[in-house]
Amino acid sequence: MTISPALVRAESLIRSIPDHPEPGILFRDITPLLADREALQATTEALVAPFRGSFDVVAGIEARGFILAGAAAIEAGTGFVPIRKAGKLPLPAASVDYALEYGTATIEMHDDLPAGSRILLIDDVLATGGTLAAGRRIVEQLGYRVAGISVLFEIDGLGGRDVAGDVHTVFRS
Repeated sequence: MTISPALVRAESLIRSIPDHPEPGILFRDITPLLADREALQATTEALVAPFRGSFDVVAGIEARGFILAGAAAIEAGTGFVPIRKAGKLPLPAASVDYALEYGTATIEMHDDLPAGSRILLIDDVLATGGTLAAGRRIVEQLGYRVAGISVLFEIDGLGGRDVAGDVHTVFRS
């Protein structure tokens, strides 16, 4: 696959920060990429491209997934649905617990969409896959269909695909 110059530059803007948030974790900081209009546009287009026309709405997982999914929804001409950490939504319809690389968490989602809505699920990083698997479960639990899963960055060697299933990634390590 040929990568565009804009995506090459966008990838160069992702910083690796060791031992954050815990010792042994290599954090991928996308803040410089988000601050660059051309990099953000190129990555947003790449997140949406394989799924264009096959989804009704974009869902993003808190917190950095919100930013990417919001931009992707605008790019695709659809709406955006937040999947939030527990206790952040006023009327959560469903919740799912899952394991992280460095702990456990719970996500929640509203059920404001028409039954059977097709959702493109977006997050920033695929590591061990727990967050994306939980995102898939909560979408399906509410009676929606996952049209696809797309992430900005995949960390190879952590087994994320084994847990999350088929995932489109823009960048890999």
